[in-house]
Amino acid sequence: MKVLVVGYGSIGQRHVILLKELGCKVAVVSRRSSDCFPCFSNLTNALTDWQPNYVVIASRTSEHYEDIKVLITNNFNGSVLVEKPLFDTNIQIPKHNFYRSAVAYNLRFHPLLKKLKKILESALNVVTVTIYVGSYLPYWRSKTDYRTSYSAHRQAGGGVLRDLSHELDYVLWLFGSWRRLTAQGGKFSSLEIDSDDVYSILMETDCCPLVSIHMNYLDKVPRREIFVNTDSHTIHIDLCQNTMKINGDEEAISLEKDATYRSEHQVILDLDSNLATLCSFEEARETLFTIEASEQAAICHTWIER
Repeated sequence: MKVLVVGYGSIGQRHVILLKELGCKVAVVSRRSSDCFPCFSNLTNALTDWQPNYVVIASRTSEHYEDIKVLITNNFNGSVLVEKPLFDTNIQIPKHNFYRSAVAYNLRFHPLLKKLKKILESALNVVTVTIYVGSYLPYWRSKTDYRTSYSAHRQAGGGVLRDLSHELDYVLWLFGSWRRLTAQGGKFSSLEIDSDDVYSILMETDCCPLVSIHMNYLDKVPRREIFVNTDSHTIHIDLCQNTMKINGDEEAISLEKDATYRSEHQVILDLDSNLATLCSFEEARETLFTIEASEQAAICHTWIER
């Protein structure tokens, strides 16, 4: 399998390593040159010369739409994985002939989230959900000044609502579409960025009357936790510690840091695999719709109804 990774920042480098481990031949589109693998300066030339079967778009969020348009213009009909979020705004997906297409919300492949989904399928009534995710932006990329990263700049697609949109995706995946929501958030801290650094969202979904989501760029000790109350369960998942408590009984799992990324690629590469866990383009647009509704709610200090 020949794969082309578009963008060679931290996430692009991770994709290259994993795809090579999976036995793929990998080339990259990047402004940086490399002696370790074929490297192209632009996507059009890469498609012509490398002729990949699978393209991973790991460029800046603000560049995703144009990268997809280049694939379509060049009649690419292989598989495509786009890093999250799909775009920086909720725009129409161009008509395409991709064999498979997905957005890289890899937390769907976390064993504890998959187990939670099975539990919820048999739960009689989900009453409350509380989500908390936070980590300190200057600690994210040790070799990069956080002020120069795309995360720091709204125009490049940064900000917690987009950077940490995994939480929004799996809430919709697990608990259904939202019916109404409100939010408070923006740039509140002293971080030298122009993107949002804190958001709290309150929503009602098809399967739960009360979902609360908090996300920030501020926690010096990273946190990623889920709390669910049903009529018969109290569930606490800690995605940093890889533990799940059900009514106080704890289960801990060992999970290699790249396992969810690897599982995602394996599903796309296996022509006979079940694609149900992958996030589709349309599902990713629903997450973008949620982001923009949250921004509107925060600006207008109101509830947004579907």
